[in-house]
Amino acid sequence: MDSRIFWNIMVATDGSELARKAVDSAVKIARLNNAKLYAVNVIAPGEISVTQHDPRDIEWKKQMKEHLEAQGREATAYAETAGKIENVAVEPVILEGNPADQIVNFAEKNDIDLIVMGTLGKTGIQRFLLGSVTENVVRHSKKPVLVIR
Repeated sequence: MDSRIFWNIMVATDGSELARKAVDSAVKIARLNNAKLYAVNVIAPGEISVTQHDPRDIEWKKQMKEHLEAQGREATAYAETAGKIENVAVEPVILEGNPADQIVNFAEKNDIDLIVMGTLGKTGIQRFLLGSVTENVVRHSKKPVLVIR
């Protein structure tokens, strides 16, 4: 009988130091459960949108998207490297859209047992003004979410 609690784990990463802490925790949990780990990076549409129809804007948007995709590959590559060290299979995934929605949808569609995310721990007016992808995922996910501070 298999005693694993988690079979498929997802870690959301943007490559920041905080996200790397979440990745490190997710890799350890995946190793202990012999689980597959998905390292997910989401490119938000606002990061690459333009309002004008100038041909230069189209080129800028293309270059910005390529830059953000490269950052996403770098962020997920950290998870792949950490996984190799711990003998954990890591699948990198880059998505586009609203980060919280994309994370929740990916978890639902891919039978994820646990979502691991970092948070800055902002409170009060800072949290209200900044919003929080992690908070939105916790609020809307049907899957368990582990928040790493």
